[in-house]
Amino acid sequence: MKIRHSLLIFVCLFFAVGLAGGLSPVAAQPEVQAARIGETPERTRFVLELSEDLAYRVFTLPDPFRVVVDLPEVTWRVPAERQPKPKGLITGLRFGLFAPGTSRVVLDVAKPTHLQKVFIIPPREGKPYRLVVDIMEVSRTEYFAAAGQAPTAASSGEPLSAALGVTLPRPRLKPPQKERADTRPIVVIDPGHGGVDPGAIGVSGAYEKNIALDYGRALKAALDASGRYRAVLTRDRDVFLKLRERVAFAQNAKGDLFISLHANIHRSGKIRGASVYTLSETASDKEAAALAAAENAADVLAGVNLGEQTGDVRDILIDLAQRETMNLSKKFANDLVAEVGKDVKLLRNTHRFAGFAVLKSPTVPSVLFEIGYMSNRQEERLLRSRAHRDKVVVSVTRAIDRFFGRQSSASRS
Repeated sequence: MKIRHSLLIFVCLFFAVGLAGGLSPVAAQPEVQAARIGETPERTRFVLELSEDLAYRVFTLPDPFRVVVDLPEVTWRVPAERQPKPKGLITGLRFGLFAPGTSRVVLDVAKPTHLQKVFIIPPREGKPYRLVVDIMEVSRTEYFAAAGQAPTAASSGEPLSAALGVTLPRPRLKPPQKERADTRPIVVIDPGHGGVDPGAIGVSGAYEKNIALDYGRALKAALDASGRYRAVLTRDRDVFLKLRERVAFAQNAKGDLFISLHANIHRSGKIRGASVYTLSETASDKEAAALAAAENAADVLAGVNLGEQTGDVRDILIDLAQRETMNLSKKFANDLVAEVGKDVKLLRNTHRFAGFAVLKSPTVPSVLFEIGYMSNRQEERLLRSRAHRDKVVVSVTRAIDRFFGRQSSASRS
């Protein structure tokens, strides 16, 4: 008891001396405490209540039209029940980490818009700092006539980038390279969505991005524990990655297999079951085509300027050079269906085909694995359970063993 008492006194003295000497506790991450949308005949106003005065960058994007608000990395403290409802020109809102150090709010707008005013209101009358974004409707002609001159704003404080109008820098993805002496296959695990792009939202309000990351981390841990593979994650936190960055990651890692993890939703709450997709410019069915279109819109949802993208994702053509890769992708998909089907329910016609941008690596066999349907109450409950996750991970690991075991046998014969 005396020891504990002495220790408590020491800790108190340590902090007292430290504070007196100018030491300060680690600063908490800035917060978004509330968000509101208002409307007048002249404008639509979007307001963020902030815990402190923050740098910001606001800009618009066309086709589809969006307003993007970038902030330093912040914590979103707005409860789900207090999220602002669409109003005026604003038809939807998403928030999340766009890149390490940069949080992003994306506002979907119904029509072409320009920024009328962007400003910070300092604390007063019991209110914290408020970032105010006023947007006004313009014609499509007016919008594009101002291209390159569209209003962009930053606070008078520390800017987010060196110059306005310059895209915020993103970290370079540096996957581990295969060492010369290490002949183990590299498996690239791609948890879908992330950050400002939540993916599908389940019946309980669960986000697809969180389920995908949970399963991705568990699969990596299992593959690492086996000692037979080198497993890498395209993302290991709640951050957004462009589709082309995911493809480039697998290429740069010299991956031997790419598995993109997702969870689906359907307008019918009765549909359930896992499914596997491989690349084809001709979709196997209308649902597969619709799913591919939705997944390929991930960059749009996150406020990416599609005009800046090169054709390495959007315009890759399936040619003879990709044929062997596509054949290997289909073989692994068949292995995955066979092994997963032993443990969990499968969707009918389990192996499907569509033009998923994230599967368009010309050299890395790639599949998109839909673990189940979040729109089915029973299956969403399973997807969120550790027991079900571990069962799926074991079956995926068996499929990977089967796939590389066949390749090893073929190389010896």
